[in-house]
Amino acid sequence: MSSALCESYHSREKVFVDSFTCPKAGGESTAVFCCGFSDLKYCCDDPNSFFPYEYGYMWWLSLGALVGLSVAAVVLLAFVITLCVLCYLFVTTKPRGLDSGLPLGAPGNVSRCRGAYSHTNNTFYL
Repeated sequence: MSSALCESYHSREKVFVDSFTCPKAGGESTAVFCCGFSDLKYCCDDPNSFFPYEYGYMWWLSLGALVGLSVAAVVLLAFVITLCVLCYLFVTTKPRGLDSGLPLGAPGNVSRCRGAYSHTNNTFYL
């Protein structure tokens, strides 16, 4: 059976860790390779392993992200539909030709007015 030597290192917390051989006593017998980084070394069964923890929790993260994105998509879709309905209602219920009750006439046409003002002698006629 082959074994690998993991050299000593300083952990992230600046604690010195002595060198050890793989597999460790009491560890998995298939973990014969030294894996990890300069501040975290461990025995593993795959020399290309870069992550010392189980991957199970990542499925929950993926599921959570999927649920979050689904909820966001539904909210966005509801917003777009509401916006379209409001625009449609605004355009179709727009009042056409409101009657203000004021008579409209050409400028200078004073025959429909109640009174007229004469510029020549500054008098007002009814």
